[in-house]
Amino acid sequence: MKRVTGIGGIFFKSQDPERLGAWYRDHLGLDVTEWGGAIFQWGGPDSAPGMTIWSPFGQDTKKMEPSSASFMINFRVADLGALLAALRSEGCEVIDNTEPSEYGKFAWVIDPDGNKIELWEPPAGQ
Repeated sequence: MKRVTGIGGIFFKSQDPERLGAWYRDHLGLDVTEWGGAIFQWGGPDSAPGMTIWSPFGQDTKKMEPSSASFMINFRVADLGALLAALRSEGCEVIDNTEPSEYGKFAWVIDPDGNKIELWEPPAGQ
């Protein structure tokens, strides 16, 4: 079974997400959107379409909980249900809260260092 297929996003805490987004826009050329993050589209003639999200959050965000880390990596996966079953059978700490949405299916696992990792199965064709 193919597990991770790419990086879906990088999320991290910032004292001032708007200021930080402006810095990345002004100095590194990121196309920071109205919601504060940037979308990197990828794909081409020999590659499936997809995207990677870059997004700062305020220090008070609960998005990374129960981890105390200031970041969270989102990995794209091919089959979320099968991967979660495999992770559970391997003794990994899977957070029992799968979220379906218009953007695909999301679930989380805690790595051995206590970092929360987001797993994302995008909708078909994305």
